[in-house]
Amino acid sequence: MTPRRDQSEFAGSRLLRRRTLLAAGTALPMLSAGTPAAAETTVVVEPSVVQQTILGFGGMNHTVWINDLTAAQRETAFGNGAGQLGFTVLRIPVHEDRANWSREVATARRANELGAKVIASPWNPPASMTETFSGGKRLRYDAYGAYARHLNDFATFMRDNGVNLYGISVQNEPDYAHDWTAWTPSEIVRFLRENAGVISTRVIAPESFQYRKNLSDPILNDAAALANVDIVGAHLYGTQSADFPYPLFREKGGGKELWMTEVYHPNSSDSADLWPQALDVGEHIHRALVYGRFQTYVWWYIRRSYGPMREDGQISKRGANMAHYSKWVRPGYSRITATANPQSNVYITAFKSGSRIVIVAVNKNSSEVYHPFTIVDAGSATVSTWLTNETRTLAHYNDFTMSNGSFGAQLPARSIRTFVVG
Repeated sequence: MTPRRDQSEFAGSRLLRRRTLLAAGTALPMLSAGTPAAAETTVVVEPSVVQQTILGFGGMNHTVWINDLTAAQRETAFGNGAGQLGFTVLRIPVHEDRANWSREVATARRANELGAKVIASPWNPPASMTETFSGGKRLRYDAYGAYARHLNDFATFMRDNGVNLYGISVQNEPDYAHDWTAWTPSEIVRFLRENAGVISTRVIAPESFQYRKNLSDPILNDAAALANVDIVGAHLYGTQSADFPYPLFREKGGGKELWMTEVYHPNSSDSADLWPQALDVGEHIHRALVYGRFQTYVWWYIRRSYGPMREDGQISKRGANMAHYSKWVRPGYSRITATANPQSNVYITAFKSGSRIVIVAVNKNSSEVYHPFTIVDAGSATVSTWLTNETRTLAHYNDFTMSNGSFGAQLPARSIRTFVVG
C-alpha cells in the first residue's frame, strides 16, 4: 500500500486522510473471563471441523521509504523467543530501479533463515515500460513480456543472494494507483493469461486495496488466468466484515492460497501502544481469519509508531495482539471451528496442530468475563496461557489443568489471552 510521506508513510495528507476514513472495520466473536454468570455460554471447540490452513503472520520492510530493520530488530520480528513477535511472513518491494534490489537482501535473508516466507510486491514497473493515460500511469501493452521478465529477474536475484522468494505480486493496489501504476481487471487477466506463466515463483494477484471483488472475480472466472495464479492476495483498508467472505473463491479457488497481504488497523495516526484501542487489532485478525478465511495476516511497516514494533525496536501493544496469534499459531496449523462470539465484545478463534489446540480470546468489555470451554473428544491436559492487557504484555499467566476436555476461564477486562492446550 503506502508510498512516501516523509519517505515513510503516505504520499501526502490526502491519502492519509482517506485511508484513515476507510479504516473503520468491524468486530468479531471471542471468549471472556470473569465471575461466572447465570447465563454462561459454553465455548465449544471442534478439532475435527477444519476450516483453513494458516500460513503465517508478518509485515512489510521497505528500505527506500524508511530505514532497514537493524540486525537486532530482525531477531525481534522473526524470532520466537521471549520479547519477540514470532512473525513468519516478510513482504518486501520489487523496486523499479534494480540498483535498489540489494537493499532488501539482508532482512529478507535473515527472515528466511528464521523460517519466514518472503513475498514481494511492485509499486511500478521500470519507467521505460510505462506510459501516461487519462487514469494515470500504466504498463505499456507492448511491455507485458518485458515486465514478466523483470519480475522473474527479481526472483532470480533474490535466490542468488540467499533468499527463497515464496511469491511475487503482479501489482500493489492496482485499484488505488494515485501514486503508482494502475491496472484494470481486464489488463490483469491479460497479463496473467499471456505472460505470468514464465515467472519462476508463485504469482500473487490482484492485491486490491480494499478487497474489491471486481478485481479478483475476473481472474477466478477465467481458467487460463487462474492457472497462472497461485495466491489471491488482498488488502483490507476499510473493508467491512460483511465483505470478508468470498463465496466465488471457495467455489473456484481450489488449490489456490488466500492471503491478506497488507493492512494497518484501525489507523496510522495513533500510537500502537494506545489502550484499549490496540485490542482492535486482535479483533480484526479474528474477523479476517474467521469471516474472510484468510491464511495469512500481513501488516504494513513492521517498525513504525503505529506498527507491531516501535521505533525503539520493542514490541508495541498492537504488536502484542498480533503475537498472541503469530507466536503460537505457526505455519501449517489449521483453524478449527469454535464458538466465535459467545457474548458481546468477546471474540474466540481456535487452531490445532496434531493434538495441540491453541485458542485466542479477545475481551473488549470493560469488566472481566467468564466462559466454560469444551474441546470435543479431548481428554486431560495442561493449559498454558499468556495475557496482554493495559499493564501486561505477552505475560505468562495462570496455567492450569483441563479435565475431560473441559475447563472454565476468565478473561480480564480489555485483554487478549492465548490458551495452549497440550
